[in-house]
Amino acid sequence: MTEKVRNDHVAPIFIINLLISDLIQLCCMIVEVVRPEDFMIRSLNVNIYIFGLMASVGFMVCVALERYLVIAWPLWYHFRRTIKASVVVCVVVWTLPLLIFLFAFLVRFHFMLIPFAVFFLLPLPLFIFFLGGTVKALSAAISVPADEKRRIVAVLILVLLIYTLLFLPTIIWFMLKSVKNNITFRHVSYTFIRFSPLADVFLYVFSRKGAVDKLLASLCRCRMDSDDRNRSTT
Repeated sequence: MTEKVRNDHVAPIFIINLLISDLIQLCCMIVEVVRPEDFMIRSLNVNIYIFGLMASVGFMVCVALERYLVIAWPLWYHFRRTIKASVVVCVVVWTLPLLIFLFAFLVRFHFMLIPFAVFFLLPLPLFIFFLGGTVKALSAAISVPADEKRRIVAVLILVLLIYTLLFLPTIIWFMLKSVKNNITFRHVSYTFIRFSPLADVFLYVFSRKGAVDKLLASLCRCRMDSDDRNRSTT
């Protein structure tokens, strides 16, 4: 993994940690389906799931930040990108949810949703800023190959879409009292956020070199085949 981190601009260490957090969520979902009778086990399982969810959000921010720096600040990123720095960031991301859990416990249960809502809401403006800053700096990023530019923009767009479609309903449910008692909205937000590990798999695929180009080539080939069939029918 060390060699891979050194040779690839996408810092796969963040992707690997993101997939680990997704694996934690999937394990908790399996336990939830089993429905253990012990209340303590169910409660612990919910807390572990939220912990994995918060960690995945943190690593999504790291992935988006990494790609923004490649385009907007390529020289700074090239000289400051080290395995040690990436490991320190990963430790911080894994530790931050634990500190929020501790804070939520200290301020008692009925205020528990507030720190989690703030934690989940903060990355949204960051994702928008990273995408806007990357698109703005694309023309000046001469040292970055065209295929990598497409891959970076595709990943940033995918991160923003994942967060907006899957996480935003839960954030709204956390923050607005008017929808807390809405059973339908609660079930919809609950279902959407369960798809985040699957969406992160697509994020991993798009972060691989050549994935975006292969997808565009496939789309163009399908478009050409469709045009050929239309001409033959006419």
